[in-house]
Amino acid sequence: MKTDPTLILSSRDIEIKTKRISLQILENCIEDDVIIIAGVAENGWIFAELIAQQIKTLSNKNILLAKVKIDKKKPLHSVHVSIEAELYKNKSLILVDDVLNTGSTLMFAAKHFLDVPLKQFKTAVLVDRNHKNYPIKADFKGISLSTSLNERVEVNFETPAKAELL
Repeated sequence: MKTDPTLILSSRDIEIKTKRISLQILENCIEDDVIIIAGVAENGWIFAELIAQQIKTLSNKNILLAKVKIDKKKPLHSVHVSIEAELYKNKSLILVDDVLNTGSTLMFAAKHFLDVPLKQFKTAVLVDRNHKNYPIKADFKGISLSTSLNERVEVNFETPAKAELL
């Protein structure tokens, strides 16, 4: 039985959550001159861009954005990052995705970044569904949802941005 989607976060809610996460990242990286924000393509990248824009309005920190491409159906295959490892070596890196469900995407992306020495590694998600199969957590999260496994969370960053529970 298919049910109608339920709006969980309005575009305004997402703006507020993005600002809060950005402030938490700034607080966590207070000593850093450069912060690497790495977004998992596609929606994680969009969310990473929103966080980077917000941090730039709140501070004079140098933000370096990186797009992370991973095959979510075959995460053991290679992970591609849009910037060279030398640029994030010994820096604070925040890995961003839209939804943390089982944790496989963040886990395999994190594995890639752990091959390079980092000052610190943190994760940020808009929605944490609490269904993790892997030992990874969201250090910064917009909302935690307790959902059933047959429900689906879809984040739509189109105007107006919204997160729906399907």
